Amino acid sequence: MAMGETLHLELPFFANLLFLLVLARVLGEIFEHFRQPAMIGEITAGIILGPSVLQITYFNEELKVFSEMAVFLLVIMAGLEINPKDIRGAMMGKKIWIAILGFVIPIASGFLVGYLFQLDIMISIFLALCISITALPVSIRILIDLGKLHSDIGQKIIAVAIFNDVIALMILGILIDIRGEASTFSEIASTTGVSLLKVLGFLLFVVIAYKIIDRATQKVDFIKEQTDRLLNFLKGKESLFAIIFCFILVFASISESAGLHFIVGAFFGAMLITENLLGKENFKQLEKTTTTITMGFLAPIFFAAIGLEFHIQSLNNIPLLLVVVAISFASKILGGYLGARFSGMSHKGSLTIGIGLNARGIMELVIANIALQEGIIDIRLFSILVVMGLLTTMSTPILLKRAFAWIDKDKETAVPEVN
Repeated sequence: MAMGETLHLELPFFANLLFLLVLARVLGEIFEHFRQPAMIGEITAGIILGPSVLQITYFNEELKVFSEMAVFLLVIMAGLEINPKDIRGAMMGKKIWIAILGFVIPIASGFLVGYLFQLDIMISIFLALCISITALPVSIRILIDLGKLHSDIGQKIIAVAIFNDVIALMILGILIDIRGEASTFSEIASTTGVSLLKVLGFLLFVVIAYKIIDRATQKVDFIKEQTDRLLNFLKGKESLFAIIFCFILVFASISESAGLHFIVGAFFGAMLITENLLGKENFKQLEKTTTTITMGFLAPIFFAAIGLEFHIQSLNNIPLLLVVVAISFASKILGGYLGARFSGMSHKGSLTIGIGLNARGIMELVIANIALQEGIIDIRLFSILVVMGLLTTMSTPILLKRAFAWIDKDKETAVPEVN
């Protein structure tokens, strides 16, 4: 071997998988012990084993298959946590201001960053999309840990996160549909029209499916009785898992046929699966099975694989890194704050809303990974987005805990009214 060449240790695939899974689970548990999302430890495991540090394991086609399966299940988990009626709730009355400004201000700020750094128009739009998103699963987990999930502010954060995720996934579908076909404003405008028609057609299909399912669930226990009868005939609860996933795969296949990414269809398909449809016991069984497979095995591999794709050497554009991180914090918190103020909330409550919307986490990393695989962004911007996702996710629980303590302290010191 010539001098200066680096010796890379080539391990069998399942040995790589073993190293990744063990270290990802260990570091995930450590981070959860300190009340941080496990995914941060799992990404760290990939960074340590990958080309950034030890250079033991590398991202390959086999891991790509595992990653796509993980993305599919992570999106299903997010969809199962959403009731379609909650989306309508996020847009009722003055709450619409939080949803609109909490999305528009960050996406406009992200696009401005791309323009100032003279990035390609498609990359700029995608960067704006990643800055504008709020990670619903991460927000739910943080609020549960703080005991604020069912508070008024907590419910507003969840409703807006739902709105953000739905809109972001639809925009992602359009971006992927027009990739490679447009590079200027005029070309994007012309191809976006066709893409929007596809999106509207897919949404019409989703609405029709929702109406049919909603009408069926109006008949008390009708669907549950039919489901139980089918499961008894099939002799196994495992059959429920297969049936539901076939249902979701139909939506994923239709979304792909419409030029959208499969996760768009998977998300909407999972969103239509509700407790009223399956019955409480069957729904809990579905959630448990999905969560066990995803969070116990596939998700750690996926986030570790993101660490493998992350190249610390690619963080050579420090000005862009600093601006992206700063804008992601400022625009999301400001957007949520202004929206909440316009909806009539107090200064402290509005600031708490803005902070709660700042976590990017799972959804941002899923979208960033898709964009990297699709060739929309390069490894340099991907690495910047990974850093941004980690920092916003790590800081949100700390800042949100202080914001809620600030509000609770005011409630304790408030002078009770005399009747």
